[in-house]
Amino acid sequence: MTYGGGRQQESENAIYAHSAAVDLEIAATPEDLFDALDDPTRLGRHMRKPSLMMLGGWMRYRLDEGQGRAIGSGIRMDGRFAFLGLAVDEVVIERRRPFRKVWETRGRPRLLVIGDYRMGFDIAPAGEGSHLHVFIDYDDPGTSLGRFAGSLLGPIYARWCVRRIAEDAADLAKSPKAGI
Repeated sequence: MTYGGGRQQESENAIYAHSAAVDLEIAATPEDLFDALDDPTRLGRHMRKPSLMMLGGWMRYRLDEGQGRAIGSGIRMDGRFAFLGLAVDEVVIERRRPFRKVWETRGRPRLLVIGDYRMGFDIAPAGEGSHLHVFIDYDDPGTSLGRFAGSLLGPIYARWCVRRIAEDAADLAKSPKAGI
């Protein structure tokens, strides 16, 4: 697993101040890997259960009729982190099965250590499996407390998040029950 980050990324309408990325080779076809990661509830399973990184917090997913699997489809997450209420709305902005999916925040996210973000993954064939690249480009939160917390914890959280998605994808590839 290799890590990247620290560079500025530009999307169609936004420049983000920070980024983190991870690359991993996975023993699954690009099609099977994409299908597993295309489900936001599977992609974000590390957020749905309490963990040390979430300080015992969790996030719940609410999907629109597109189930987060179509351009323009909405994904809402809300939950708790260190006893604070969190919420974020996302929308899928790019989806090219089996190679790429990108989503970004809409509105004003209520998050503690990162603010607006764009996140996604790229998949390329690699030998008998796939090369997975997971990334997040993000800004600090908009509040004074958020900017302080974000400067200290944002990079740690962003690296944890992309690493967990990549590791979860590798675990899904090993599990015949998971559909890969």
